[in-house]
Amino acid sequence: MNSLARVLAPPLWAALIALAASSLLILAVGGSPAEAYRLLAAGTWGNAYGIGQVLFKTTPLIFTGLSVAIALRAGLFNIGAEGQLTVGAFLTALAGAHVGGGPFVAVPVCLLCGFAGGALTGALPGVLKATRGSHEVINTIMLNFIVRAAMVGIGLRTFLRETIHTAPILPAAELPRLATWFPSLAGSALNVSLLVALGTAALATWLLFRTRTGFVLRAVGQSPAAAETAGLHVGRATVLALALSGGIAGLVGANFVLGYKHYYEDGFSGGIGYMGIAVAVLGRMHPLGVVAAALLFGTLSQGALAVNALVPKEIVDVLQAVIIFAVVAASPEVRRLLQRRV
Repeated sequence: MNSLARVLAPPLWAALIALAASSLLILAVGGSPAEAYRLLAAGTWGNAYGIGQVLFKTTPLIFTGLSVAIALRAGLFNIGAEGQLTVGAFLTALAGAHVGGGPFVAVPVCLLCGFAGGALTGALPGVLKATRGSHEVINTIMLNFIVRAAMVGIGLRTFLRETIHTAPILPAAELPRLATWFPSLAGSALNVSLLVALGTAALATWLLFRTRTGFVLRAVGQSPAAAETAGLHVGRATVLALALSGGIAGLVGANFVLGYKHYYEDGFSGGIGYMGIAVAVLGRMHPLGVVAAALLFGTLSQGALAVNALVPKEIVDVLQAVIIFAVVAASPEVRRLLQRRV
């Protein structure tokens, strides 16, 4: 089996197992599995609008999945993508509201600000771990709450009056919707940030498997003691891994702020940062697997709206949980990593 098949096989097998389990649940609530799956398919990949919405919901999951995956490759569990993407999206919105000069200046500056905000938020627990030995799981979780609390106070000064969002970004900073070139996608929120996400996945693949930096991160993740014995600086790799992880999470603002709402809105993420953990685990910490897993979860997210008329939409939540359990049970590499991190 080639490397691509090894990466993509676990998500596919997990989906089949989850479909079997969800069929039993649908029968238990008096529904028809065949009709539920027909509605799910029709509401997602059965029409252009559904496809656009699936890809729109897939886009932020690619960013957060890559964020968690890079940290896991370095032997670190980043639970803080939720806080990192919040800081990144907020700075993206502030930059977009003030930076002019045309789209070829404004958009890169906004993306850079988003990456920098997430990277700084991610680097902090990395520094604490490298210098004080503090566990990154505790630090990143706590930072989620700290960022959430800080945004309450910051929002009082930066949000428009009687709203929970910032001022709109300038037109030059907006990412166009793909319906501009594909009219059949009209009504869908899908925008150019999908291409940014796919480009980030390609860069992550190159970084991890074609550069010395990627080799160092993977070596530290496999065995920190052996890496240190070989002369690698484990502390520096820890800070770098969490900074890169946070920076990629900070790019989520490209989808929501630059391509969709055109402002930062309090609580916009809806747990996407935590869902990135599931995406990374399902994708076996490989960028290609992350894209496939994000596409699966994006399909289920949109599909929940389509089947809600027939069965409770919580069935889809159970379906997602079964997928995660199935892939963890089927992947010895993931099991070993998770056991070492717990």
